[in-house]
Amino acid sequence: MNTPDGSDPGALDGDDDGPDEALPLLYNVVYCSRASPQVDEAEVARIVATARRLNPQHDITGMLVFGSGIFFQWLEGPRDPVVALMDRLRQDPRHRDVVQLSESEEHRDRVFPAWDMEWVGAQDIHEVLADAMETAEDPAHAATLALLLEELKTGQLSALRPNR
Repeated sequence: MNTPDGSDPGALDGDDDGPDEALPLLYNVVYCSRASPQVDEAEVARIVATARRLNPQHDITGMLVFGSGIFFQWLEGPRDPVVALMDRLRQDPRHRDVVQLSESEEHRDRVFPAWDMEWVGAQDIHEVLADAMETAEDPAHAATLALLLEELKTGQLSALRPNR
């Protein structure tokens, strides 16, 4: 998945001789989940507002895609705060079927340096899910993403389908 500026989020800056110790050590997690039935756009706006208030206190940045009941999120920052946030998300009744798609920890620049939490529109969900499915390392995660894409295609997640 490329970042908003078109760069590869997995690419490291610097030479190939090893990690650049001058870059920060960042832990990142990418996950998707189904929203509980009561979650609507207004609730997501409240979630994003809370994230924008709290994430800077924990040095967490990232982006959230939401539409028709699916959350897809990239989180990055120091390991302990990101792990603690993921633990809270797994316990949050607004999230069901949390699937962690990837995690890594490396010395690199932030993918989302200025985004304490950016909300990406639902019109981009198909592209985000398809890219995640193509790069998923765990076959179970790939199957879950394929199911979500099929539901999107068949109209079961019609509010996520871009108007084309």
